[in-house]
Amino acid sequence: MASFSRSRTAQLIFQSFYCALALVACVGSVGFFDMHFTSDFYIYFTNISVYFSAVLMFAQLVQTAERKEDGCVSTLPRLHFVGMLGLILTFMVFNFMLANDPARDPALNYKPECVLSHIVLPVLFTADWVLFFEHGRVGWKLPLLCALYPLIYVAYVYLHAALWHFDSSIMNYAGTDPIIYPYFFLNPERVGISGILTWVFALLSAFVAGGYLFMLMDCLLARKKK
Repeated sequence: MASFSRSRTAQLIFQSFYCALALVACVGSVGFFDMHFTSDFYIYFTNISVYFSAVLMFAQLVQTAERKEDGCVSTLPRLHFVGMLGLILTFMVFNFMLANDPARDPALNYKPECVLSHIVLPVLFTADWVLFFEHGRVGWKLPLLCALYPLIYVAYVYLHAALWHFDSSIMNYAGTDPIIYPYFFLNPERVGISGILTWVFALLSAFVAGGYLFMLMDCLLARKKK
């Protein structure tokens, strides 16, 4: 595993494959496969996380291509950690909550961009971190700092809602939620203010806990490689 993880060729193949799949997901997120522009693509945490990971992986691919020798990936490791947690959160929330929402058409769960964004890309992005990054470098503060990512997203959602004058009559492309509240647990009309605070706290706690779980994994991987 050690020689594979440092292999420039293996990294180039993996990173190119990820970028190709991420491109498909990004194109699909704006409605290309439905032949209909999805005007609310920019408000979803899933899409933002996929775009973020695609940019990071492309930067990683460029650096690997410029490097002449084998070695661990060193492209923006802290941002990669943040992006990985974001994708894992989308994986968990979608597969255990949103996919089973009675108001959601089950056929939407099998669209190419949906499968890629909620299952394939989170798994591959995590595998990239496990396989190709140098481990033993995740400090105890990083999982806490990573919590800024979902918190900034929540602030972004309500700033966007304010710009739309909190008009909940305009529905999203799927017709399941108001465009200003992309997820039911952020919709005060469905769960109330107390419900929003409860959901945000629960998801944020899970996000931070996941960060510390991967910090522990980082330590174990570093010890194993040594």
